[in-house]
Amino acid sequence: MKRTILIHYHEINLKGNNRGWFETCLERHVARLLQGLETASIRRFAGRLLVELTGDSPAGEITRRLEKVFGIANFIVAREVPAEIDAIESELALLVASTRFRSFKMDCRRGTKEFPLDSQQLNRRLGAFVQDRTGAEVRMEGAEAVFGIEIVKGRAFLHLSRIQGAGGLPSGSGGKVLCLLSGGIDSPVAAWRMMRRGCRVHHVHFHSYPHTTVESQEKVRRLLGILSRFQLESTLWMVPFAEVQREIVAYAPPALRVVLYRRFMVRIAEAVARNEKAAALVTGDSLGQVASQTLDNIRTISAAATMPVFRPLIGDDKEGIIRIARAIGTYETSIQADQDCCSLFIPRHPETAADPEKAARAESGLDVARLVDNAMAGAARETISADFGPGPDPGPRDD
Repeated sequence: MKRTILIHYHEINLKGNNRGWFETCLERHVARLLQGLETASIRRFAGRLLVELTGDSPAGEITRRLEKVFGIANFIVAREVPAEIDAIESELALLVASTRFRSFKMDCRRGTKEFPLDSQQLNRRLGAFVQDRTGAEVRMEGAEAVFGIEIVKGRAFLHLSRIQGAGGLPSGSGGKVLCLLSGGIDSPVAAWRMMRRGCRVHHVHFHSYPHTTVESQEKVRRLLGILSRFQLESTLWMVPFAEVQREIVAYAPPALRVVLYRRFMVRIAEAVARNEKAAALVTGDSLGQVASQTLDNIRTISAAATMPVFRPLIGDDKEGIIRIARAIGTYETSIQADQDCCSLFIPRHPETAADPEKAARAESGLDVARLVDNAMAGAARETISADFGPGPDPGPRDD
């Protein structure tokens, strides 16, 4: 008997001629994820990914990390034996003896036709085998134990549970994007959504230190330690924004300040994106949630961009965003108090229906290129590694 983990793909199964590319991305990501943890091998096997364990492999930690891998539908931690009925029954007897239950269900799946019994025949035979040995009740719903057996290419994999993966597409398969990360609830969820689509997400954070405290910067680093569990490490650009804000306050109408802040953030973020060879920007905007996120203001802010701006939360309400933030582990950090740069010099009555022409006129007295260049000159680039400390669930599924 060998201990193995058999990984089933999520959307990779829908791919055609380019399926191999997605499989390679997933295999590389899993190999990096488990680096430093004892395993015998990681390789593709019969349209799946197979992780072979040793006697010293920390199966619990490996399982916890795999739950956060995009591209995985589910996986099993299994006992592997030859696909021969005697070997299967012998190993099943050991599994049954080590499990306490009063009711059970068999979940047998024959993945290849060379095995003489089909799935239903195997379920009936092995169900009778377990019942004869234990006298336990067979229950198709609500069974205390589910004995799973998967037959693939001459091998049988026995297990007690099928563990849900994070779904989506493998990390790195969808290109690079840059997320404007504020430290609030929404933008980390937006970043996670893009990671789930296979994107490699880089991040930029705007701060107004020393006019505000350093807490927003520390908070963003903590958030990225959590988000990096899904892509192993993250690039973070810290951009000083106080000079831009001071000039906007001095030369632009008060009502337009927030919209102009955002337009400059987009311009600076594009400069960062070009450095990282990212093809699009990502924000945590949700339509109508705050004054800067009305349809008119979003249109006016987007007019400052020359590359695509993705808003994966645009149609979500706050309750739904909070639910995801809790599930992926960012919520408790996001709600910690801090002073974000947009809290500085906020007008009493911000504009909710700006238009691009009006914003352009308000910026006519500003040296836009100089302000963008100065912000980039003061920017600092960091790399934040994954914090694999205890964390909650890997995130919601929407199959």
